Formats: sequence, structure tokens, C-alpha cells
Amino acid sequence: MIIGYARVSTTGQDLDTQLEKLTAAGAEKVFSEKRSGLDETRPELEKALEFAREGDVFVVTKVDRLARSAAHLHQIVKTLDKKGVGFRVLDDASLDTTTRTGKLVFGILASIAEFETALRKERQMEGIAKAKAQAEAKGEPWKTGRPVTLDHELIKALKAEGRSVRQIAKEAGCSPSAVQKVLTAAGMPLPLPLH
Repeated sequence: MIIGYARVSTTGQDLDTQLEKLTAAGAEKVFSEKRSGLDETRPELEKALEFAREGDVFVVTKVDRLARSAAHLHQIVKTLDKKGVGFRVLDDASLDTTTRTGKLVFGILASIAEFETALRKERQMEGIAKAKAQAEAKGEPWKTGRPVTLDHELIKALKAEGRSVRQIAKEAGCSPSAVQKVLTAAGMPLPLPLH
């Protein structure tokens, strides 16, 4: 069975052209939706991929109607391939896993997807190294993660009222160890016992 998938990004766009092409290509079952390609979930795409069975061919009019990137395309085609489902792009005859040439093209796309992932990771590591070097140049400690937004004054005021570390932590919205660090840095004795 030939299964078609059509998508447009906005409600103002028209699915008719894609639907006509898919029907002309012999699609017996067509899934369509009006959603951005950047949306995390595309229910009709998920239904179409789930519906596909061994021996079927999954068809789209253009590759950008299906995938956000080469890596995303590779992931979808790999899913289809595991199920024994072929894949074809109507506007690009080279993207057809039912042929040897098409399989070769997808092998190259998979390599490009891996290359993109490696480049992204490399850029991320370079960014971290640069941020670390800048922090060290300013004489600041290098920290990762979300910046701490502790209200030091609130913590000290609650301590002055005689509250326990756990009570202070609960009111300040932080961990007891964070309260202890603030109090120690402020030279305030910790209440005993620490609960």
C-alpha cells in the first residue's frame, strides 16, 4: 500500500496541491495536517508512521513537508526501514529507498546527519570552553547550570527570627545545604540541631 503524508505550516496555506500529487502517485491512504514543522508533536505524522506496515511505501511530495533536518529525516527513514517500509519523495526521484540509488543517497544523508550532530556538539564544547576562559580571566569561579537565585537577605532575616535550617529552606525555596552555605558565608552560626 502507498501511504501519503501532507503538511502545511499555517492555516492560511492549502493542502490541496500535495493531496492531488499524492493521490496521482497512487496513495491509498493519506494523512494530512496543518502544523509547523518545528512542532514537537505532529499527531497525523505519528499516526501515518504507526499505520505503515511491511511492504508499504511512505510517500511525501517534498522532504521539507516531513523532516526538520537531515538528522530528523534519517530518524524517520530508519524507523520506516526497520518496519520494512519503503520511502519516496515525489519531487526528488533520488530520495527513494525502494531503489539501490535511493538507498545510497540515504546512506549519504545519514552521514551528513551524523556530521551535523558532531558539529553541533563541537560548537557547544567550544562555547563552554570560551565561557570558562572568560570567567577565569575575570577571576570568577567557573560554574555550570542555572544561575543561583537565592535571597540572601531573606535567609539571614529568617535565621535572625530563630527559624531552623529546614524551615528557612522551605520558605526561601532552596535546599538546606544552600541555607547553610549562605549562613556560613555571612558568618552567622548555624542553628543546632540542623532540622
